[in-house]
Amino acid sequence: MEREIVQIFDTTLRDGEQSPGATMNIEEKVMVARQLEKLNVDVVEAGFAASSEGDFESVRRVAELMPTPIVLSLSRTKEDDIRRSIQAVERAKNPGIHIFIATSDIHLKHKLMMSRQEALDASVWAVSYAKKYLDYVEFSAEDASRTDPDYLVEIFGEVIKAGAVTVNVPDTTGYAVPEQYGQLFTFLRDTVPGGETVKWSAHCHNDLGLAVANSLSAIQHGARQVECTINGIGERAGNTSMEEVVMALKTRGDVFQDVTTRVVTEQIYPSSQLLSQITGITVPLNKPVVGANAFAHEAGIHQDGVLKNKLTYEIMQPQTIGLASNKLVLGKHSGRHAFVDRLQTLGIDYTGTDMNKAFARFKALADKKKNVYDEDLIAIVTEETVRLPDQYELLYLNVTSSSMAVPHATVKMKVGEDEIVDSAAGDGMVDACFKAVTKIAGLDPQLERYTVKAITGGADAQGEVSCMIRENGTSVNGQGSHTDIIMASALAFVNALNKLAHRERYYQSQTAAGREGP
Repeated sequence: MEREIVQIFDTTLRDGEQSPGATMNIEEKVMVARQLEKLNVDVVEAGFAASSEGDFESVRRVAELMPTPIVLSLSRTKEDDIRRSIQAVERAKNPGIHIFIATSDIHLKHKLMMSRQEALDASVWAVSYAKKYLDYVEFSAEDASRTDPDYLVEIFGEVIKAGAVTVNVPDTTGYAVPEQYGQLFTFLRDTVPGGETVKWSAHCHNDLGLAVANSLSAIQHGARQVECTINGIGERAGNTSMEEVVMALKTRGDVFQDVTTRVVTEQIYPSSQLLSQITGITVPLNKPVVGANAFAHEAGIHQDGVLKNKLTYEIMQPQTIGLASNKLVLGKHSGRHAFVDRLQTLGIDYTGTDMNKAFARFKALADKKKNVYDEDLIAIVTEETVRLPDQYELLYLNVTSSSMAVPHATVKMKVGEDEIVDSAAGDGMVDACFKAVTKIAGLDPQLERYTVKAITGGADAQGEVSCMIRENGTSVNGQGSHTDIIMASALAFVNALNKLAHRERYYQSQTAAGREGP
């Protein structure tokens, strides 16, 4: 019997980006979009076009470059939102719009200050209006899991009449439990007029750690679309994890006998690593499917069992998610061909990468450490691909510290066409380094987050630093990798300053150009 397809609706670029510190610039979103194409997801929610000029441009760029998935923009039930969304996706091969309104009494009363009838009228008008321009219209009843089920029947029935082809039942606050959430789908599919003509969709948040379980329950009760994100990133505790849902369906085909997805699972691990590198949000070691320990075995009994038969302790093979068992790939004697071949094997998209610079960085790194790992290559290519025209360039760094003296840093930077040297003392070497950099840049941003991780194991591990800084109400991430953690910290901080400068130049150009209507 042929299995039904569960559509994978990826909202990494919209709901995922709302995770604190996960903001991406346009070029970074394009990189993620290209990877989503490789994953073969069915629907891509590219952003919220009406929220800002930057979001509008990123939705438009993503819509233009994706030949296969349906590309959506999120929209409220407002005419300006809908018009902006339509304009943003008009060049997509498969354009669509995702309209939402809150339906729970607590949201209607305290957030929207609307009656149930007013929300219903707004929803029907919005879907009808969008349907004049686009065939693919999805409607979401925000906070559906806390909404009166009878009201859901009424509002879903009316938007289906108005032309919605997909209806979404969000567990916006992560409040639902699997049995309750699954039964809600059964009730709605059996009761909503026209419910048999549309695709039912699940959108869950992970506040109680139940997003994946709730989504799987929804599938068992008739949902044929799951809205999710790579690595499960998203607001608060995150969204449904794409890789966990996909691999649960694949691994437990005995339970989910009637359904499957179109996702190319071998692209899961490269996607996870790419997103982590771009956002600076580290994948937890014990994260299911893509965590560093997901296929690691330390206990003697486990090791003995795996050596005799991998199925004793591995329900999935690492190769099925694109993770090679042997992660040692290249060294200082490796040539350019081997370098490019390994990138292709890993599924790393190096479109737009200056390969001369990337290979030079690889060779420099290989000279400094014994082994170069897959994660090193991902870091190198990502940094070269998303690198924007730099306002600041770190040329030289010298730091001194001892138990008998205050840490001190001397920094030489290129600012525009000028080379400037300055120094500063601090509470530690990293603090001194940051202070010297900010003196040269003439800025005083607030450091909101600073994280360090070893990209690979061993004493020669390349360290990766991620930082988030805030200046004039704008927060940006910066990443840097180096075998010297202080240098990695300086590179990350300078990278963040360059993103601030780029964003400022972008907004200035948008202000000068004005804003066009649809």
